[in-house]
Parts: sequence; structure tokens; C-alpha cells
Amino acid sequence: MILKERIESLIQLGKELTPENEGLQAVVNRTYHNNSWFTVENQWKAIDSIVQNFLKRDILENWIASYNIPDEPIQRKSVCLVLAGNIPLVGFHDILCVFVAGHKAKIKVSEKDPFLIPFIIQNLTDINPSVTEHFELVQGPMKDFDTVIATGSNNSARYFEAYFGKYPHIIRKNRNAIAVLKGSETAEDLMKLGEDVFTYFGLGCRNVSKLYIPRNYEFNPLLEALHEYREIVLHDKYKNNFDYQFTLLILNKVKYQGNGCILMIESPEIASPIALLQYEYYDDFETLQSELNGRKDAIQCVVSTAPIEGLPSFKFGEAQKPSINDYADGVDTMAFLLG
Repeated sequence: MILKERIESLIQLGKELTPENEGLQAVVNRTYHNNSWFTVENQWKAIDSIVQNFLKRDILENWIASYNIPDEPIQRKSVCLVLAGNIPLVGFHDILCVFVAGHKAKIKVSEKDPFLIPFIIQNLTDINPSVTEHFELVQGPMKDFDTVIATGSNNSARYFEAYFGKYPHIIRKNRNAIAVLKGSETAEDLMKLGEDVFTYFGLGCRNVSKLYIPRNYEFNPLLEALHEYREIVLHDKYKNNFDYQFTLLILNKVKYQGNGCILMIESPEIASPIALLQYEYYDDFETLQSELNGRKDAIQCVVSTAPIEGLPSFKFGEAQKPSINDYADGVDTMAFLLG
């Protein structure tokens, strides 16, 4: 397939991924029964984000114009993709990059999300049968590949480094989003912050897990705004995590803030368990910027009204809506594949 054919296939795919697609409806329901963290609503949210931000003609054409992408690569590479499964379709962007670059993706899907990616690849194949040469779904050990992109936890990353270290690779570890508040945020800002905290139950690397707040911060407006998302505790797995964290705080006599759907504690850590949001005070914004840049390996992005120099920054409510050129961990996947 030449580049133009690949782009046209993706544009057509975007038109197929709608709630009217009965096959997709069935796969969404099957995925939910396999993994109840992947609610039907959250799956459609992820699908819609992909369609709106990745699969529109103007977006794709503007994106590829930034690179020198040949119709066919001089040497087609087999790219091993080990996909995460923390939120629905989290590995789609890597698949997109490999396909547009003209290489072959050998895909190891996560057992937490085993149905959506194969369905989408089958849809692409139905659109243009030549797509088949660009994809292979692998069940067992990975063999016969040239390059690796693997995403997982800090623990799994160590295994990835040992197993894949001799190949050209991108290996991603745990990262989280943070929010920097100034105390002057409006009620609307804080409501939008709730989307960054609660979307996908906080399981994504772009979910806000840590707040940086000024001294003498008034928590009540924030707690009231986040309480608008209280229906999240109706999900049994989230509720179990909330109850567990609440019990630990009580038993250990830890001071906390809470509103019935989220718990907040003061902590220097960035990553946080489900249903727990950590916060840390700061005294000077310039000093904070320097400190955050010193911890950038643990930060995926920043949500704030004031951008943090040196880190990807988003407005409130936008962290889970990355554009096509917002690359995970700040590593340009497309440039890597073309290099």
C-alpha cells in the first residue's frame, strides 16, 4: 500500500467506528463483560476520541506533512508492539504510527483489552484487503522483529529492557498527570479538573493523580466540584478501592480530605492508588516549575491555567484528549519509526 492508500483507509475507518456499527456494539459489550473497568461509556469515549482526534482527513494530512514519509519504506520493518491495557484502546496511537510509516506491526494485545484492537484491524482489512500485510496479531512469544515499542508498569519495563534491550526500542514506564492549582480557579475549572481525575476511573497515564496547591488552600470548592462525579462510586470495583483506601487511612490515622467519592492526602508521591488523590503544597511557582522538571520522568503532562515550562501542559478537562502529535512520554514515535 502506498501512503495515500493508508491514509484513505484510516479516514474510512473513522467513518465506520460509530455506535451504529452493530459489530462494534457487540465487541464493546463483550469487552465490558471481560473487564468491567472498561465500561460501555468509557469504551465509546475512547473510540470517539480516536475518531475525532486521529482519523479525520485534515488532522492526518497535517500530521504527515511534518515528516518525510515515503510511499513505501526502503526497508519494511517488523515492529513488535506490546500494548498496555489500563484504559480502552490505549495502544491505538502506536498502531497508527506503524501503519502510516509503512511498516508491519506485530501486536501483542493486553488480556485486559483483547477484542477491540483485533476488531479495528479487521475493519481496516475489510476496507482495503492490502492492509493484511501490515498487521499480525501474536498470541505466543514474539519472534522475528526488528524494532520494539512496549508499554507497561515500572516492573514490566525491567523485563522489557532485559528482553528487548538489544533492539531499537521505545520502552514506556509508569507516568501520571499532575495538576497545578493557584487557588483562583473558577467552579467551572474545578469541574473540568474532575474529568482529568475521574475519566477511566483514574487508570490512565494522563489521569491527574497529584495536585500541587498553594499554602492555605481552601479545599471546600474543590471537594464540592469533585462531588459532582459521585456516581462513580456506583461502580463496584471503584467502590471497593475507595472503601479499602478509606479503611487504611482510618486505621493508620492519616489526615485526609474527602467527599464520598475521592480521598485526598498530603504526600510527596506522584502516582496514586485508585480513589486516592495526593496533594503537595508549594510556596513559589518558579521554584515549583524547577522541581517538576526535575521529576519529569514520572510526569506525563500537567493540567493548569498556567503552563509549566518544559512539560506538556493542558487546560482543565483536556488531559484525556491528546492530539495526534501528543506523543506518550514526549518521545516522537513517528520520528523513531522513520529513523
